[in-house]
Amino acid sequence: MIIFKAEIERFNEMGEKSGWTYVFIPQAIANQIKPDCRKSFRVKGKLDHVEIEGVSFVPMGEGNFIIALNGALRKKLRKEKGAVIELSLEEDKTFKIGMPEDLELCLADEPHLLKNFLKQPKSHQNWYINWLNTAKTEATRTKRIVKIVSAMDKDWDFGTMMRDGKPREEK
Repeated sequence: MIIFKAEIERFNEMGEKSGWTYVFIPQAIANQIKPDCRKSFRVKGKLDHVEIEGVSFVPMGEGNFIIALNGALRKKLRKEKGAVIELSLEEDKTFKIGMPEDLELCLADEPHLLKNFLKQPKSHQNWYINWLNTAKTEATRTKRIVKIVSAMDKDWDFGTMMRDGKPREEK
């Protein structure tokens, strides 16, 4: 378990990460948790007094990482941008997200749908599943399943699916 302190920060404008609240993890600390890793991985431990597991270490280049702090986590921490938190972290080697039965049934209707889903990087599979599992109503969940099935039919990754139908920004 690696223990260190870090300040809560927020991105102003950084593409898809605009507005994110996060904690920056320098390469030296990341290497103590998972040596020489340059891609996303999961950690568990504590942020101050809050237990976490399966939280993503998001790569930021040069071997540095961030941990995104969503609203629910910030509420548990009772801290915002500028506050300092103590992190006690280690790699979460047991983290798994299981495919929901309703999604698996829909994807299994056509062999290429399930095949396209399973060939996605594990992180994208997890994003699809987490997005589906955060639906607050059955109607929203159904719409999301339809959107995921459609994305698999077109062999799209998660980002392409989420951008579909959104107006493009003028440059």
